Amino acid sequence: MKNIFFLAFVILSFTGCLKDDTCTPKTVQSETATMLSYASTNGITPTTHSSGMLYQIVSAGAGLTPTATSTVKVRYTGKFMDGTVFDSNATGNPVSFGLNQVIQGWQLALPLIKKDGVIKIIVPSSLAYGCAGYSSIPGDAVLFFEIQLLDVL
Repeated sequence: MKNIFFLAFVILSFTGCLKDDTCTPKTVQSETATMLSYASTNGITPTTHSSGMLYQIVSAGAGLTPTATSTVKVRYTGKFMDGTVFDSNATGNPVSFGLNQVIQGWQLALPLIKKDGVIKIIVPSSLAYGCAGYSSIPGDAVLFFEIQLLDVL
């Protein structure tokens, strides 16, 4: 399961229903209560992004800010809303990837911080893996991430 999320980043750059007529994406509005509850329970004081994603900048960082075409080096932990960790490299080797190769939630969040910054995000399913899901991540999963942006390459 280690680095499954990273592999998913590389494989999927955006979400969709993958032509499954039975797959109906959830709206951000339908997931807002779940996201706010998670934030409250976990001591996160969120700001609402225009996309509906919730975020808290823990440390703004300094230096370079990533753009859509940047390669970034990060450490992160990803959790489901029940607190279960589905992927993490927080204590392992950092991973690098093109920002345009990850889920939309990350593409929106990482430009909010600079190199050496830390951000917590609660991503509605429509900005993650949508109604189709991916690997061990079920469809319509709202996801939490804590991301440390180590470098912008």
